[in-house]
Amino acid sequence: MKAIWTGAIGFGLVNIPVKLYAATEESNLDLDMLDKKDHSNIRFKRVNEKTGREVAWVNIIKAYDYKGKYVVLDDKDFEKAIPEKSKLLAIDNFVKEDEIDSIYFETPYFLEPQKNGEAAYTLLVESLKKTKMCGVGTFVMRNREVLGILRPYENIILFQRIRYQSEIRKTTALSVPKRTIKPAELKMAVSLINQLSEKFNISAYKNTYAARLMKIIEAKAKGKKVVTPELRVAHLKTDDLMEQLKASLNKKKAS
Repeated sequence: MKAIWTGAIGFGLVNIPVKLYAATEESNLDLDMLDKKDHSNIRFKRVNEKTGREVAWVNIIKAYDYKGKYVVLDDKDFEKAIPEKSKLLAIDNFVKEDEIDSIYFETPYFLEPQKNGEAAYTLLVESLKKTKMCGVGTFVMRNREVLGILRPYENIILFQRIRYQSEIRKTTALSVPKRTIKPAELKMAVSLINQLSEKFNISAYKNTYAARLMKIIEAKAKGKKVVTPELRVAHLKTDDLMEQLKASLNKKKAS
């Protein structure tokens, strides 16, 4: 793996030199876009909206649309906005992980200790495990201040990037009509949830779409005919909520 950030964790007055690595990778297939006529690759160009001519990277600048007028920004402007702690992942405080709503969780990263930081790194891992706490901190990566939590994952420190509160949209814009739920409906829904409850096992879930798509690609490459499966969706004819719940419970019992 290639490190995408190198710096240090600020744990009180202790600095732990670390490297940051992406903890995940996409499981979807990487597909190319081609011209339908001759299967040539499609290229994307940076084109001037007015002239229609391609613009070289060297001539491209960044700007912000401020009240209908563009304010151009240069490298010095971005540097002025970067906090001094660009190479320090400073832990500001410690909290219980369950205090953070999952809507804030974003990208996970692995943190690896560098030379002479192994002892302090291990101490932080064990301390987080013992207290069942996670550290909240920020650092600058790619000209952006990143907020996240540090928590133990197996025997390493995981940095879980989290969103700022301002990035979460308000639910007031949604229209959710209220309906009075009958006690019997609630009781049966709870019974269905209890009946379907089991211990979570992530390994039981596979990206079957990517695997099936790969089989189709292999079959087409060999000139074989691909049979399209029929989509079967079972719906009850009744709109009665109690009848739907009863049918759901009976289906689970039968299986």
